[in-house]
Amino acid sequence: MTIFEFVTRLALALAFGAVIGVERQWRQRMAGLRTNTLVSVGAALFILLAIRISGDAPSRVASYIVSGIGFLGAGVIMKDGANVRGLNTAATLWCSAAIGALAGMGFIPEAAIATVFVVLVHMVLRPVGDKLGNLPLQKNEIKQLGYVFIIKCRQEIENHMRVLLMQYLGNDEQLILRSLRSADNEDPTFATISAEILTVGNKELQMERIAGRLTIEQGVTEVSWRIIGQENDL
Repeated sequence: MTIFEFVTRLALALAFGAVIGVERQWRQRMAGLRTNTLVSVGAALFILLAIRISGDAPSRVASYIVSGIGFLGAGVIMKDGANVRGLNTAATLWCSAAIGALAGMGFIPEAAIATVFVVLVHMVLRPVGDKLGNLPLQKNEIKQLGYVFIIKCRQEIENHMRVLLMQYLGNDEQLILRSLRSADNEDPTFATISAEILTVGNKELQMERIAGRLTIEQGVTEVSWRIIGQENDL
């Protein structure tokens, strides 16, 4: 393999990983642009190294990449109460590694097609999944969930954060604010805002979006949410 081929395959692995990473960064996921790009480039580098070694090294290295990315993916999976978060992120990292391996082997058209498929899964199947997740379990059943939303921020922006939270909740008529309170936790320079929210159907995606928007506000140190209960009205 020439240096030109080496650089070309590595650059394409970087480009394909970046395409997936841009979509993930836009959605404000834990593994965004740099992570997906590095996973793709890293997989390509291991494959290119195996090609240099020759023999059956490429097939063995590919199997090691599969298991190695499994450990990396496990690091982004978190249990939040009754829910498990990060499975989609872990699966995306797995796909990025596979695409990097394809690029490293020189299967450029296949790597490009795989990249398109991964992006389409996130872009096209997301609204389908949202609609299915909001469907009641039975025709006459309305599924209600309760969430606790917690914001930790500097005292001077407390009112601003309360207003922002109420605005975001007001954009969805199925999000009902049950209570809203603040505490200083013995530190007058910081405030903790706690909100109890009732929802019709599963609204985890909306909770993540609101948390992502509030996190980028200057003066916010932590934003988190969790499910607190479930009620079924027949």
